[in-house]
Amino acid sequence: MSVILTKTDYILYRECAKNVWYKIHKPEVWNESELSEFEKAIIETGNEVELVARKLFPSGFLIEGRDLEAQEKTQFLIEKKERVLFQPIFVKDNFLAAVDILELQDDGSYAIYEVKSTTDVDTKKHYHDLAFQVNLLEKFGLKIKKAHVVHLNSEYIKRGELNISQLFKTVDVSDQVFSIKEAVAAEMETALTYIGQEEEPKGYCSCVYKGRSNHCSTFAYSNPKVPEYGVHDISRIGASRGKLQELIDVGIFKLDDVSEEFINKLTLPQKNQIEAYVFDRILQDKRKINEELGALVFPLYFLDYETFPPAIPRFDGFSPYQQIPFQYSLYVLDKPGDELKHFEFLFSETGDPSLDLLKSLQANIGDKGSIIVWNKKFECKINEELAARNKDFELFIKEANARVYDLMDIFGNQYYVHKDFKGKISIKNVLPVLVPELSYKNLEIKEGGTASQKWNEAVNGNVSPGEKQKILDNLKAYCKLDTLAMVKIWEHLHQLVN
Repeated sequence: MSVILTKTDYILYRECAKNVWYKIHKPEVWNESELSEFEKAIIETGNEVELVARKLFPSGFLIEGRDLEAQEKTQFLIEKKERVLFQPIFVKDNFLAAVDILELQDDGSYAIYEVKSTTDVDTKKHYHDLAFQVNLLEKFGLKIKKAHVVHLNSEYIKRGELNISQLFKTVDVSDQVFSIKEAVAAEMETALTYIGQEEEPKGYCSCVYKGRSNHCSTFAYSNPKVPEYGVHDISRIGASRGKLQELIDVGIFKLDDVSEEFINKLTLPQKNQIEAYVFDRILQDKRKINEELGALVFPLYFLDYETFPPAIPRFDGFSPYQQIPFQYSLYVLDKPGDELKHFEFLFSETGDPSLDLLKSLQANIGDKGSIIVWNKKFECKINEELAARNKDFELFIKEANARVYDLMDIFGNQYYVHKDFKGKISIKNVLPVLVPELSYKNLEIKEGGTASQKWNEAVNGNVSPGEKQKILDNLKAYCKLDTLAMVKIWEHLHQLVN
């Protein structure tokens, strides 16, 4: 079987070689794992950013497709000395790459521009990405003198019309790319040989030394000895690869098999996670929990935001990827035993929701009482950015942020540890354990990434009025449950210590 190594697959190969082998030889396994909303959003964002970045070269010629016709058109335009090409396609010696932007220089050499939707240069990926292209283009006799990464400028703030030249940073990485060019050429050949094997490569995939969140999509097939929940799930174990590798190299995959000597080298959250699982214990510090809850001041305001982070700023005052808060849900408990009151806000137009959201929030949050959130760092940052864009609300936001309490801290500070949290403290992990009767399972929208994308689809997509209303209703149900979840977790903790 003759295989083609694409630039994309080469980068994937460097992350996990066996995963790419599955992609080529067993696509049914590769495709078994559906893309998450977050992964789909990354792809869409990349396409959007590249489209906008082309405006840096107004006279460019776009080549569409990856077929033989597109390859021939690329060569025709190069022979014609076309100045700028978008997505020219090159295939030779079983290597394939489409170049984001190829620019002919005055001396007859070429400059390559790789457009990235990041806000900086990823030294582990972008240099190799460009070196792959340089090696392939040189096989066609092209002289490549310059290699650039074009990425979003995180310091850019939109004022009026988009300023394309300020929105992007073009970084010359020629020295770094050419310094690894030969090594990359050798690695390309090795990768091509590897993915060309008919028989499945033996042994674990390289992800076996990574924490669970960094596993490839075919991990379970490559590593059948790894349990569904085990040492790879130890909290932040991937941040200290040496510790995980120490376990894997001696064949320890189950939490039950981790030695006491090894456990003593771990952090407190890691130790507690293993102890709670192995000994089936619930670790509780009721005194600390009581202190935390006792410091709260009524009325209690349980608040949750939903936001959308566009790569290309849409409104004045926003930078790339700055969150647009478009929705909140708020439960209010005036005093113990009172009936809960619920308020909500959801912006459904195409403009900037900030001012309307602030007005609504100010009308529903009094000047006294604790504001309870899950992940204070995020919620307070959203508030600070709202105030920065709307100066009239600076005092309101400053005073509100001073009253914010993070309910997640009780779990992050290890005052409550349950084996079924599996070392995680997100509300999606805590709620099913403490309040199993309350569930996201029956909702159309089950997590924040989907909520973000669905709102964007509703206000900017080509959807019917009926479909838009359905999305808005689903958003309200999801955000409402997020805040109700905090209420119920607070109630559970309150009953525990009283």
